[in-house]
Amino acid sequence: MIGALLLGLVAGFIGRALVPNDVFEHMEGPRSWLVSIALGLVGAVVGWLIFTAGFGIGDKDVFDWGGILSALIGVVVVLLAAGWFVRRAGGGHPPATTA
Repeated sequence: MIGALLLGLVAGFIGRALVPNDVFEHMEGPRSWLVSIALGLVGAVVGWLIFTAGFGIGDKDVFDWGGILSALIGVVVVLLAAGWFVRRAGGGHPPATTA
């Protein structure tokens, strides 16, 4: 359980650093940490589904440190999909104005 949370935190933090202007970048403090953990856990599942269930690469453990690369790829996929859905629904960041 602790290992899964740490994997989620690390994968979520790195994934959010890799994706510029993600829809969660305005958050700070504990909410930002919780979002990073949730993104990392969801990204680990998505990465496991892509590589292990889809391509047959990897082992049967979803939340192990051997799958950190697939978790990072999963986080990037989840962030891009979330950004697309939020922006399509009219949410997200307001347009930048030039002064």
